[in-house]
Amino acid sequence: MSLPDINWNELWRSTQAEKHPPARDPRFWDKRAPEFTRRATGSEYVGQFLGIMRPEPHWTVLDIGCAAGTLAIPLAPSVRQITALDPSTVMLSFLDNRCREENIANIRIVNGKWEDDWSALGIGVHDVALASRSLVTDDLLSAVDKLKRHASKRVYISTLVDDGPYDRRIVEAVGRKFRHGADYILVYNMLRSLGVYANVAFTTSSHDKRYTDVEEAVNSMRWMIHEMTPMEEDRLRSHLSKSLVRENGAWKMPYQLVVRWAVLWWDV
Repeated sequence: MSLPDINWNELWRSTQAEKHPPARDPRFWDKRAPEFTRRATGSEYVGQFLGIMRPEPHWTVLDIGCAAGTLAIPLAPSVRQITALDPSTVMLSFLDNRCREENIANIRIVNGKWEDDWSALGIGVHDVALASRSLVTDDLLSAVDKLKRHASKRVYISTLVDDGPYDRRIVEAVGRKFRHGADYILVYNMLRSLGVYANVAFTTSSHDKRYTDVEEAVNSMRWMIHEMTPMEEDRLRSHLSKSLVRENGAWKMPYQLVVRWAVLWWDV
């Protein structure tokens, strides 16, 4: 099969169908909202992404899958206006609270997802559209089309490289087969098939989290095991009891998890 004959959207769809865990339910993100808010401050990813983006003060920005303001909050002082879109009402409530606490008035918050009618939500054309680690959709072609139609100047996408933030050793320790979903190269190839010559850069961060005890470690890693059974939880607890090492009064894994994200962008 030659490259022009490959249906990249169908390949994306079939790969995403096996993704671990299924993250299409807003309730999955509702549960992770407090964690996202804590991790957003001082994130290596945020600084590196904004360094790639180099925002301009006159820009209006559409942030799809904004979560609790991971990018919207630090981006707000550097641009004119942001529309922050997310399917999780809990995430958006955290974002709203952060805007109030930090006196940020240029972020418009909208509850919505990729599959919604964005016109009905009042989302018009912005200078820049970005989807930061938020391609949680089965229809990549439709998502890219929406990004292009709602951006007059530039589009940014960041997406998985290899396993992304997932630790396959943890997933496999509970007895599951690890499936991380589609890698960034699939997104790049589909863009190329559409005549889009995207720029590519990478963010890199090392995760070396500390825990007070095994239970905190179990709860911190629970998001990686969708609907974990009691038996799987026992396996995870046993694995961590054997694996965690003591360092400076806390417990940690004996290795660092290096997480990379690919940032793709192009001028519309």
